[in-house]
Amino acid sequence: MEDSTARQRAFVADASHELRSPIASLRTQLEVAAAHPELLDLEGAVHDVVRLQHLAADLLLLARIDAGERPPARPVRLAELVRDELGRRTADRVPVRASVTGDPRVTGVPGRLSRVLRNLLDNAERHADRVVRLTVERDGPDAVLRVADDGPGVPAADRERVFERFVRLDDARTRDEGGAGLGLAIARDLVAAHGGTLTVRDAPEGGALFEVRLPAAGPAPPRGLEPLEPG
Repeated sequence: MEDSTARQRAFVADASHELRSPIASLRTQLEVAAAHPELLDLEGAVHDVVRLQHLAADLLLLARIDAGERPPARPVRLAELVRDELGRRTADRVPVRASVTGDPRVTGVPGRLSRVLRNLLDNAERHADRVVRLTVERDGPDAVLRVADDGPGVPAADRERVFERFVRLDDARTRDEGGAGLGLAIARDLVAAHGGTLTVRDAPEGGALFEVRLPAAGPAPPRGLEPLEPG
């Protein structure tokens, strides 16, 4: 109970700190604009509002996860999940190369599994140099989703810490981009709520490889299936 109370207090303190920065920035811009309308930084104000919206949505989702909220689950085809998410991504900085082997399926909440994939791709996009690779396959009793980049990677000493809430390994750069250090924490919590695991290790390209393992739905397919490229 003491540990739980301490974690809750730390979470509230961190959340308050993250909210204070964009609110203070927005207030300053509005006060300047009230006195000197010609100096209004409309683009900056919109940026701060969007940042607040995203942060509020993340905090609400974490509160729901912590409260044990369990939306109805249904069968999910990971190939469709990948195709839909990639179809929504029109402004990625580097290309995402995707490969799906077979037709792995899981039982879960489609919107929350999409959020896991989105957060992992967003993280990879921030750190990749030239390419992000996304693979999905069936591995025995598990459906496995991997997101790899060719960036600097995650140091071995930080491979658990990176999943903690409000943690930024590159604090200054991530803060400038509007991140609050919640994306990977949310992804791991959502994966855990689906009975799976999310881990990170070195990617073949030398960057980071994030691996999601979820209990697969249905019997394992026969061996020897050829990889399918999502269209």
